[in-house]
Amino acid sequence: MEISGKRALVLGANRGIGRAVALDLARRGARVIAGCYDWPDDTVSLERELAILDGAHQVIVADLRDVAGVRGFFGQLTTDYLDILINNLERGGMPVVHGPYSEEQWDLEIDTTMKAKWWVMREALPLLKGGGGGAAVVVISSISALVGRSGPAGLIFNDAYAAANRALASFTETWAREGAPGVRVNELMLGLIKTRHAEETRGWGLLTEEQRRALLGHTLLERSGEIAEVVQAVNFLISQATYMTGSVIRLDGGYLLGGERPTAMPPGILQPNSRTQES
Repeated sequence: MEISGKRALVLGANRGIGRAVALDLARRGARVIAGCYDWPDDTVSLERELAILDGAHQVIVADLRDVAGVRGFFGQLTTDYLDILINNLERGGMPVVHGPYSEEQWDLEIDTTMKAKWWVMREALPLLKGGGGGAAVVVISSISALVGRSGPAGLIFNDAYAAANRALASFTETWAREGAPGVRVNELMLGLIKTRHAEETRGWGLLTEEQRRALLGHTLLERSGEIAEVVQAVNFLISQATYMTGSVIRLDGGYLLGGERPTAMPPGILQPNSRTQES
């Protein structure tokens, strides 16, 4: 897909990964619709940055955790079709920050990370189909879906957040079926990214040095991911992965593989010639 001239809806766009993706698409010539909610100062600065770039960009502030909010948000769109959707809504309460669950925190994580994404896709799919084919959706998720509250990550991944992210794999496959053949839908599953569960988050500063070393040591590449690396992966799924839909790309530096390293092969008890004789 050629990005220039395309219409892209990016959610969670005022900070971190969503902001970087929105600005990258705008710089590449897309008309960006940026969905924001919290952090009003960041929303204002995003509006300023988008205004400098060419294109009729739009910033909409809305709470998407209920159906009325989602429908109201889509009612404000100044377009009747979309080419790109970055479904980047999430709320992950780190156990090291929030401690034991309250009902409010549980509902916040489920409503934002899972429910809002589902309702957004219900409203977005007709617009994605209305662009004449070749649209792309990237669903941003987390390896918490597979890790849960276990090992070193138990301090940064909460139960509801993990459950919500696990549901996204099923959603992605359903949406790929619903969108085919004109709309490709793929999931980008993130590990420790600097602005998401790593160095540039409040929770990271609450971990001890030993706990931080355990998290990075569990990651085969022994570091957290950069926002620029997430943007590159999103660009691949939008522009180059033209025969990929309903799939998951895991961008985690090898965290899921890092728990146990392979051991050296033992010498065994059989001599080379005896293996053939006994077989």
